[in-house]
Parts: sequence; C-alpha cells; structure tokens
Amino acid sequence: MRDKSMAWLEDYVATNAWVFAQAGVPYIKLQDQSREAGPMQPLSLAMTAALGRFLKAEVPEIGLGIIVEAHDPVASLSIAHAAGADFVCLKVFVGQAMTAQGPKTGMGAQALAFRNALGRDDIAILADVHDRTAVPMSSETPEFAAEWAQKTGADGLILTGADWADSLARIRRARETGIKRPILLGGSVTVGNVGEALSAADGVIVSTALMRKDAPAGDVLRWDIDLCRRFMDAARASRG
Repeated sequence: MRDKSMAWLEDYVATNAWVFAQAGVPYIKLQDQSREAGPMQPLSLAMTAALGRFLKAEVPEIGLGIIVEAHDPVASLSIAHAAGADFVCLKVFVGQAMTAQGPKTGMGAQALAFRNALGRDDIAILADVHDRTAVPMSSETPEFAAEWAQKTGADGLILTGADWADSLARIRRARETGIKRPILLGGSVTVGNVGEALSAADGVIVSTALMRKDAPAGDVLRWDIDLCRRFMDAARASRG
C-alpha cells in the first residue's frame, strides 16, 4: 500500500466500493497490505484510517469493516473509531496460532478492554476462529475455540474450515455446542453455493470469487459488477 499515492488508493477504494454498493452488498472490509510482524506501523495506520474515512464519505450507504495485517487490535479499533467504521475483524482472537509472521496469541481481552476505553461498544468485533491461514498451536477443537471467543466477548464469529465440507461441519458443531453469536462462513463461497452457505451461517465473507478475471495489472477496478449482482440475487433468493 505504501508504494501507491493516496490519490491512487482513494480511486481504488471508491471505484470498488461503488461496485459493491450498486450490487446491493451490505458491508465491505477495508484491509491494508502491510506485512508487519509486530504492531501496525504509524504510516500504515494513518493511511488506512484516512482511506476508511474517505470511503465512508464517498459511499455512505454501505457498511464498513476494518481488518489489518498486523496482530494489533488497538490499531484496528483506532482506525474504526477514526473512520466511523461499523466493525473490525480480528484474527487469533483466542488461543495461540502459528502464522507466516510467527506465533501469535489471542488478542480478545486486549481488544475488549480497548473498545471499552474508547466507549465504542457500537463497533462490533468479529473474531476469526481457527483461521485457514494459520495453524493452531494448541489442541482445542474449533467448536471449543468458538466457545472461548463467545465467552471472551466477540460479537460474531468467523468460521472457515480446510475445505467447503469442513466449513459447514464446523458451523454445525458450533451450533450444537451452544454458540448463540452470529456465525459468518469465511471462505470458498461462490454464486453457486451461497444458498447452501446461508442455510448454515448467518452471513458470508466473499472476495476472490467475485473478482474480475480480465483485470490488467494496475487497473483500479478489481471486482466484477455482474458477478456481484448475481451473487446478491442468489443470496436474497436463498433467504426468500
């Protein structure tokens, strides 16, 4: 992100946000691309907050979430607070996991304490549970980790299995163990299976399946408006 001008980045977020808004997507996530092993660096934090606030002003009808690459709940919530975002997504919310940047421990308690200090209970916290991009370093099952996340105070949970069948099985087992928080399915959702996904989960997270296949390098328009519309039509049809 740092190798692009703010003007280019503003064009990028506004162009693609309008695609989602026109298709009827209710919420989008703004994510930085800075690979940082420790806390989020000040420049990345400032740029992401500025882009978030710009996006909310340009496309106010769509809800906004914040997710950062750094293992830094204070940064995520600070950006959401400054930008007027609706939620944050936090990875490794409970337990401990090995990631590409090294081991990371649960950030849930720190996140809840900082949100309370901000006085911003209106910023929802969505917790990834055994995210597909990390390897758990302890032996708890995904459904047990989901219980931890719920008890810690997450407002919603994101469950993603190793494959499609595993994702659906994890959601089913989480429900069977008494998870009451909303559950989002976090991977492998497409136009063809969104109905099945929404029969199990309260919502879905989708990105790659809706991207343009013909986008040249450097083009700011990355998501396909027709695919996004078809996806939302299928999602609405599945909910009657």
